[in-house]
Amino acid sequence: MKVKIDKFVIAIILTIGFAYFFPFWGTPNSNVPINTISTIGIFLIFFFYGLKLSPNKLKAGLKNWKLHILVQLATFLIFPLIVIVFKPLFSSESGTLIWLAFFFIAALPSTVSSSVVMVSIAKGNIPAAIFNASISGIIGVVITPLWMGLFLNNEQADFDFTSIYTKLIVQIILPVIFGVLLQRYFGAFAQKHSAKLTMFDKSIILLIIYKSFAESFYEGVFSSVSLLDLFGLLIAVISLFFVVYYLIGLVAKRLHFSLEDRITAQYCGTKKSLVHGTVFSKILFGNMLSLGIILLPLMLFHATQIVIVSFIASKLSKR
Repeated sequence: MKVKIDKFVIAIILTIGFAYFFPFWGTPNSNVPINTISTIGIFLIFFFYGLKLSPNKLKAGLKNWKLHILVQLATFLIFPLIVIVFKPLFSSESGTLIWLAFFFIAALPSTVSSSVVMVSIAKGNIPAAIFNASISGIIGVVITPLWMGLFLNNEQADFDFTSIYTKLIVQIILPVIFGVLLQRYFGAFAQKHSAKLTMFDKSIILLIIYKSFAESFYEGVFSSVSLLDLFGLLIAVISLFFVVYYLIGLVAKRLHFSLEDRITAQYCGTKKSLVHGTVFSKILFGNMLSLGIILLPLMLFHATQIVIVSFIASKLSKR
C-alpha cells in the first residue's frame, strides 16, 4: 500500500537543513527580526483558530462524554505517566534533557487538522474528533505548563508561572477569544480561506523551527548527537505512539465503543500538536541553547504519527 509523504514533514526536514547550512540568521546577532515576526504570527494563528471555532459545533459535541473523557485523559494523563515511568533510566545530564524532550511531547495537547483529516479518512466519528481536537488545545494552555513545571528547574529554563501564563494568555487565549467573538462576522471567510490560513500557520511554525535549530547548530549543541542516537530516538517515539494507541484501543473496547468512536479515540488521543509544541517551547524554554534538542523528538513524533496513522486510516477506509 502506497502512503504519501506529508509535504509539511518534507518542509520541516528542508528547514532543518537550511538552519544547518545558514544558521546565522536565526542567532541573536542577526538583524532579521525573527522573534518579532514569530510573535505576531503566533497571535494571528490562534486568532484564525478562534474564527474557525464554531461554538454550535462544540455544544453539539458535548453529548458523547465518555469518548471525550478518554481522549483527554489519554492526551494529558496517560501519555505523561508512561514517560514518567522511564525517568529513572535517564540520570545523566544529557539523558535528563532527552527525557525532558519526551515528557514535553507527552504533556502537549492534540492537534486539530491532522486528527480530523485522519478520522475522516478512516470513517470515524468526525464531530467528536472536531470537538476533542479543538478543546484539547484550550486545555493544554493550562495543563502543559503545570506538567512541565514539575520537572523544569531554573537551571534548565527560566520557569516562572506568572510570566509563562501571562505570555500564554496574551499569545494564545486572547487571540482565540477575539476570534470566537468575531466568528459570526468573519467565520465564513476563515472557512473559505482555510487552506491559505493553514499555509500561513505552517510558515510561522517553520520559522520558529528554523530559529530553534539555527541557534542550536550555531552553538554546536548537536555535535554529540550521532546517527545511532537519532535511530534510537526514532524507535523510542514509535514505541511511545504504539503503546498509547493500543492502550486507548483496549480501554475503548472495554467501554463498548463503536468502531467509529474507537477510531476517533485512538487518532485524537495519540496526536500531539506541533503548532502548540513549537509555540509552547518558545514560551516555556525561552532562549535555552538546547531548544533544538528539546524539539527534535517532537519533530520525529510528528512525522512518524502522520505516516503510521495514514497507513492505518487507509486500511480502515476500505471496510
